[in-house]
Amino acid sequence: MKSLGTLLIIIFLASYDLNAQSQTPPDAIQFVRQGVRRLVFDQDQAIPLAVLNPAEVVGMSAMYPVDHELNSQASVTTEGHQLVIQSEPETRTGIWFCGFNPFATYTLDLASSAGQGEIGFEFSDAKKENQFFVTVVFANETITGAHLRVLSNQKIVADESIALDPTGKEKLHGRLILQMLGSGLNLYVQNDGLPLVIGQSDFNKYLDLRKKECLQSFQSKLFVQLNKGKVVVNSVASTLSTGNGLADIRAITYENGDPYLDRGRLWYTMSIRGRALPHHVQGIFSLDPTVFDLKLEGIVVFDRNDGLLRNEIASHIFYDRPTKLWRGLTTGFSAYANIDKEKKQLLAIESQRDPRFGFSVMHAEPFGMVGDIEDPHILFDSTARKWRMLTCENQKNGYKAIVLESDFWNKGYTKIAGPVSRNSTGTSVQKIGDKRYCFSGSSEREIYIYTYPDLKEAGTLKMDLPPWDAVSGTRVWPNVVQLPPGYPFRYVALMMDRFNYPGLKGPHWTYGAVYLYHGYD
Repeated sequence: MKSLGTLLIIIFLASYDLNAQSQTPPDAIQFVRQGVRRLVFDQDQAIPLAVLNPAEVVGMSAMYPVDHELNSQASVTTEGHQLVIQSEPETRTGIWFCGFNPFATYTLDLASSAGQGEIGFEFSDAKKENQFFVTVVFANETITGAHLRVLSNQKIVADESIALDPTGKEKLHGRLILQMLGSGLNLYVQNDGLPLVIGQSDFNKYLDLRKKECLQSFQSKLFVQLNKGKVVVNSVASTLSTGNGLADIRAITYENGDPYLDRGRLWYTMSIRGRALPHHVQGIFSLDPTVFDLKLEGIVVFDRNDGLLRNEIASHIFYDRPTKLWRGLTTGFSAYANIDKEKKQLLAIESQRDPRFGFSVMHAEPFGMVGDIEDPHILFDSTARKWRMLTCENQKNGYKAIVLESDFWNKGYTKIAGPVSRNSTGTSVQKIGDKRYCFSGSSEREIYIYTYPDLKEAGTLKMDLPPWDAVSGTRVWPNVVQLPPGYPFRYVALMMDRFNYPGLKGPHWTYGAVYLYHGYD
């Protein structure tokens, strides 16, 4: 019996060693590019909040009330499928079309313009104590400027140009796109091709539209000022949009790090790009990994119980099955809107409601991770009985990956590994076979693989066409996901490039396009 037991142990050990040897190491997987898209205010992806569609109007006075600010009143009529506003004397007209969301995209589809005036959007409370106007100035169908006017407590606190070097050749027809970004905005006109940037502003010093009271009390209007002028409008809409680029792609997971695969789709957090660090929005997207049908499902903002809704990004959201709560970590980039008063830090986030759809708010709390720390990925390691976090911290010579652990998901973390020697971004943990590995982008034209949790170098990712070229930035997010059996390939990776959107002024991070890879071993 003793010899039989010894033989069984030898057979078991040999079998275990054979399985260990047969497991594909991550640096042996070949990732093959399948497709690429840059979703720039993609109308097919837009999530509708409200629309003024003249073809649907029956009872204009009730559906879309008109407000005249001056004694002279413009004529406002619906003619066929269009809304016509015209006036000989100077007039100022507001036409209600929806409530207000400081992270929405507002789009005016303009058929034509004549004479002189301004057209754009007004956001204000019912008593007009606080008003926010963004307009395009025009003369004879040509854009001559872009303007911001803000009233706080019925006092003008801003009345300024936000135009970006108009050439005098930009025509006012097509789509006028106002991308609201909490503490800033971008203004575009789109005739043919990509939307053209014509204005931008950081307005937070005048009026903080992130205040919950603004979301709860403001209304949105089509604003038109005319002087011997006429405008013909096809539609006005408010949507949640894809912005001018997508980045910071991370799979939503369960608490143990396994990918959250629901309805045959993977789910991702991506930052919807606006301009600089406080001007992006946390988007939620889904994808059938066998095809390239990326779909915007919603956006998430964050509530720290200080009266503001914050547009943090670079989040990792997971569904915690034991508690039946949605939890995660995010990076407090909104601090840059008030950098003299706030500090960048990681935040613990939580929600009872499924935050993947529509407009969602997750509760957020600081937990002591203050500083230049980004891109956190969290999981519960059942073997170690610890919560583990992979993130990157800015050292003296750049961002470097580190691993921390705690007995709690939302506090008490101490470092157990790192920093690595390589530049690190987009840090994430995923299983290859039955072993976890850490992945990181870098500035070195490589995606590095590290062992988990000790961060020893384990090679680089193999890709036939990486999401960069000889001149572009390479600090991408690897975002490697292992799929369960039954798929025609075992691994999928969704990455972005780092090509900024053209035309914006000053520092901005407005990359990029989304690249789909299938991995084969």
